[in-house]
Amino acid sequence: MSKVVVIGTGTMGVGIAAGFLASGANIVMLGRSSEKALACLDSIQSCANSINTEWSKTNPSLQSGGIETWQDWNDVDFVIETVSEKLQLKQDIFAFLDQCVPPHIPIGSNSSGFPISDIAQDLPTAHRMFNAHYFMPAHIVPLVEIVTGQRSDLVLAEKLCQFYRAHGKKPVLVKKDIPGFLANRIQHALMREALSLVEEGIATPDDIDTAVRYSFGFRYAAVGPMTQKEISGWEGMTLAAELIYPSLSNITQPPSCVTNLVKSGKTGITKGAGFKDWPAHEAALMKQNYEQRLKAAFEVLKIAPDQD
Repeated sequence: MSKVVVIGTGTMGVGIAAGFLASGANIVMLGRSSEKALACLDSIQSCANSINTEWSKTNPSLQSGGIETWQDWNDVDFVIETVSEKLQLKQDIFAFLDQCVPPHIPIGSNSSGFPISDIAQDLPTAHRMFNAHYFMPAHIVPLVEIVTGQRSDLVLAEKLCQFYRAHGKKPVLVKKDIPGFLANRIQHALMREALSLVEEGIATPDDIDTAVRYSFGFRYAAVGPMTQKEISGWEGMTLAAELIYPSLSNITQPPSCVTNLVKSGKTGITKGAGFKDWPAHEAALMKQNYEQRLKAAFEVLKIAPDQD
């Protein structure tokens, strides 16, 4: 039975721990204090129950403790850091882990903004350090991006991908430490065009959502964009690209339609407003529907599963 140490007691840490727990791994949750880590154990179990009601039958352990006082590292298979996006904080934690975690154990960071080359800068065991980037909600979304840094060991990265597959996730190996890694680069290319269309008054946010969800987004639960074009044929795509590519947005900053929202504090559901107002009851319903749909999509992904 595997043993995973998760560092950080926020939403991502809870989701990551829950995903491993639901797959039968033993979990150690470490926080700034043992009290903070202990307080999130119920949430971890609840999230694990939401994706696998049978997980407890294998009797995996769920422990907690403080980062600075924890000493039981010898039988650990993987350590992942999920603390807030502050480079110095992450560097301090990795410097600590570099000293206390045996050098054969891989260490990951869930950072979406800081490359592992910067986090693990000048550390003696940087070869076993990687970005291990999840997407929210971490216990439901299958993807984990394993990103290598300048000194990361590619063989160990492949083994980490195998480790994730064994625990029910879908890892991708990103072989160069580039901004946004893989999925976020593709996502931001889409968002740049979507926000530009809103900015120019060509479409509303609701119409963009509908266009994506009920056309190519609908297909992507079945196959990804590359395979979909293998099915439909690349000839039509290349002909359309010659016409469309020159007119696509190439802005290098987010447009005013979204920056003005951020400046005014309208950053989305948690603040009660974004492009639209979100009364509390509508926000709660949307979050409920969102998670329910994600779980249904996850079941779709199990139909005629890909062979790893």
